[in-house]
Amino acid sequence: MINLKNDEIKVRSTLVTKEYDLYKKKSDKIKALFKFTHKGIPRFWALKGVSFDVYAGESVGVIGINGSGKSTLSNVISGIIPATSGTMEVNGDTSIIAIGAGLKWQLTGKENIRLKALMSGMTNKQIDEKMEEIIAFADLGDFINQPVKSYSSGMRSRLGFAIAVHNDPDILVIDEALSVGDETFYQKCVDKIMEFKQQGKTIFFVSHSLAQVESLCDKTIWMHYGDMRMFGPTKEVMAEYKAFIKEFKKKPKNEQKEYQDNYKNAQKEFTLSDLAEKTKNDPIVQQQGLTSKELNKNLERTPLGEKMTLPTRILLTGVIVATTFFTLVSFSGRSLSHAVEKPIETIVDVFR
Repeated sequence: MINLKNDEIKVRSTLVTKEYDLYKKKSDKIKALFKFTHKGIPRFWALKGVSFDVYAGESVGVIGINGSGKSTLSNVISGIIPATSGTMEVNGDTSIIAIGAGLKWQLTGKENIRLKALMSGMTNKQIDEKMEEIIAFADLGDFINQPVKSYSSGMRSRLGFAIAVHNDPDILVIDEALSVGDETFYQKCVDKIMEFKQQGKTIFFVSHSLAQVESLCDKTIWMHYGDMRMFGPTKEVMAEYKAFIKEFKKKPKNEQKEYQDNYKNAQKEFTLSDLAEKTKNDPIVQQQGLTSKELNKNLERTPLGEKMTLPTRILLTGVIVATTFFTLVSFSGRSLSHAVEKPIETIVDVFR
């Protein structure tokens, strides 16, 4: 993520994409680290060039049917995962609330509070001052001293919400965290969200509950199989989304499946070249006023940790070869100079 200079814009997404490699086995992912190309590996684009500007004090809903990229988008906004290309710029600290996100199941609720608070930059003194307040908000009773692995999904959600909102973030990302709580806790969360809105904080609210989005959000993003299909005032977006759902449900089952399969295949076949064509008519990208150089940069892949660069692969391969060679030399009983002069003979000696 990159920090914005304009304090009014809290989050700016510019042509953000996210690609996943669909490995069949874990061993395939390890092997792929040493491959010089990724040809033949199935890919899936969870985000296909998402662009928007969100201003200070706005609460933005994120809706869409399953598999549309809602959670992926929330994770990119909060910095949990990097974008494949494009830029996600933020102005302020973010905190994400998802069911069990970041909680260590072996630790107690109280220990998780301290751990997550320390990870967010709070000092032990600050945590001690807020500990009772967080515990009271979560309202877990004696379970606060029990391992999180014994919690229900609702209890984990309550603990995660309590920790996140007491970190006092500038940008709060809520991903389905209110879908599992009871009515009493839900109202407590709503009151806290409204308090944040009054303080001018920015909120992203990911949910399948359209009623919750309508009551809490000023604007809404409609995600549809990796694309941002619509972004605008919640009332307008909801009207279009509900009309789509109504028409989709009228389709026969075979037509629904065909529709879904076509969009999923499009996510597999998508390329950054397709995105380059799409940007020519993207009003939000034009509104952001990118120069040709900035636009081209946003259409290039960002180096990712799971895909090593060519020099890194060559270096790692060299280290492995050298380590293996020196190990064999030590087992052969030969000197290093002999091994360098006659490597084949040295290796044969090892296996005699």
